[in-house]
Amino acid sequence: MANDGLTVAVLGPGGVGGLLAALLARAGHRVICLAGDETARTLDADGIEVRSGRFGDFTARVAADTELREPADVCLIAVKATALDAALERLPAKTLGEEGLIVPLLNGVEHPALLRERYRPEQVAPAVIRVESTRIAPGVIEHGSPFAEVDLTADTAPRARIETLAGVLEWAGVRVRIQDSEAATLWAKMSFLAPFALLTTRYGVPVGDVRTLHREELAALVEETAAVGRACGAPVDPAAALARYDAFPAATKSSMQRDAEAGRTLELDAIGGALLRAAERTGVPVPVTSRLVRDLAPAADRGN
Repeated sequence: MANDGLTVAVLGPGGVGGLLAALLARAGHRVICLAGDETARTLDADGIEVRSGRFGDFTARVAADTELREPADVCLIAVKATALDAALERLPAKTLGEEGLIVPLLNGVEHPALLRERYRPEQVAPAVIRVESTRIAPGVIEHGSPFAEVDLTADTAPRARIETLAGVLEWAGVRVRIQDSEAATLWAKMSFLAPFALLTTRYGVPVGDVRTLHREELAALVEETAAVGRACGAPVDPAAALARYDAFPAATKSSMQRDAEAGRTLELDAIGGALLRAAERTGVPVPVTSRLVRDLAPAADRGN
């Protein structure tokens, strides 16, 4: 992987993938967005328009296709967990090549195992992203948070290549950290995401109302998630997770909440379901999580 002039495939150019694709293309890299026919045609013709207080308003030219047809240095996977299996048909392992780095930015903790079954394990470098970014139309991205932060991991992938990718993302404007433990990184995100997604979606309110009107429930969920994370070998600090809610802009909504409002399929199984499965494996009681997942199941079924 070279330090400059990378070829970056972006599988799922929605709110997260579209923002990163546009930033990387603006920084001078060849970006290929992989999407359905209509979205691919739109992006290929018009590029990606970004509206952002942090990065400014701009349009970036990208290539787009329904399937990867040339080797790529890195592939950012930014689809919803519910669409991962189908989306991977757009990313043939033979085309990507044995040197292509696969960086999934999905919610949850179970997807790395699936990817390592399909691609070479040393190609897969799970990452997490903290950002509020929404696709309001094909090729139109609204970035609402004052930050975009990525944590990369190098448990199986060569660290030198991860460091190169970190430099590329930093140059494009994204704040990046390289973490020592994949499990700790994924569970640190889960300890924040699961309570955030479940509570904002269950009550239909942004994070500001969750941390005030439902703080007791929030604290209980954070404790449960942290306990499961610790049982899975990840030293999650519940106090640090809780403090992050207080630092978030009050109007912030979770992606699950936005999906519920739009009648889209919910990532309930990838987030709440994965947490319950890990809790069952490790013998950790999670009564609040169980109740919220049960309460949200009808909405998840309606979106399928």
